Amino acid sequence: MRIVIAQPRGFCAGVVRAIEIVERALDVYGAPIYVRHEIVHNKHVVEDLRRKGALFVEQVEDIPVGAVAVFSAHGVSKRVEEGAGQRSLRVIDATCPLVSKVHNEAKRYSNKGFEIVLIGHAGHPEIEGTMGQVDGPVMLIATVDDVQNLKPADPTKLAYVTQTTLSVDDTKEVVAALKKRFPEIVGPNVKDICYATQNRQTAVRQMVDECDLILVIGADYSSNSNRLREISEAAGTRSYLIPDADSIRHDWFDGANSVGITAGASAPEELVKGLVQRLCGMFDATVDTLDGIQENVTFRLPRGI
Repeated sequence: MRIVIAQPRGFCAGVVRAIEIVERALDVYGAPIYVRHEIVHNKHVVEDLRRKGALFVEQVEDIPVGAVAVFSAHGVSKRVEEGAGQRSLRVIDATCPLVSKVHNEAKRYSNKGFEIVLIGHAGHPEIEGTMGQVDGPVMLIATVDDVQNLKPADPTKLAYVTQTTLSVDDTKEVVAALKKRFPEIVGPNVKDICYATQNRQTAVRQMVDECDLILVIGADYSSNSNRLREISEAAGTRSYLIPDADSIRHDWFDGANSVGITAGASAPEELVKGLVQRLCGMFDATVDTLDGIQENVTFRLPRGI
């Protein structure tokens, strides 16, 4: 069996920053630290932080008055920020800087009188946060068909922004449809798209022609992890999204001579190593890491930690 490991894979800079924020907050303030929503979408990461003294809640109302609270990497709405203020919480914001950039772009356009079109998935915490940061109207769309159903008050005063866990490839057809129907629509530069999402998808596309099977490590509710599996499947290569090595099935490997491994942006490298070790115990295997983009992005930590 040939095992092929994607490059890049796993943690992005925003996830690394968010986890470090919780760990440093625990060091500085001591346990418990309250985290609104899962800090990142991975149960292994959450359980590790829980063992260290982090308590995870879904609402700021569940956090004791005056406690230390961390906002997750996905960002929050103004309503959540106001609720934290009313409870006198000591807030440390772990929102990914790229998500904050989307918030700021949407607010800037809205303040200039533009209606906002947000490309993303309904119900995702990042979408809820972004929509909740804008005072003016925000129209959420996900597909080309959704573009045809838009009814803006003024078609010449439209701006679009996108969910960061969508790549340039994910959004290009929707953006093209927007520009065709609303020629005067404005939006962010391509460089504003999350680098990590694009890079991990590019790596999977590189693997599909070399592998009979691709395993994606990530949570089943992780947007970017699901997309990695979908890309593999769309290219005709069988793919499974798994939380860890314990979830693999022996019959998946029937007739397979090569298996690719990648991980979503919230999945720790230890899970990749664990899967490789498990496969090496099952097969007489060789292990190769593909040439790929070497990421060196880092984000500053908030003041106070």
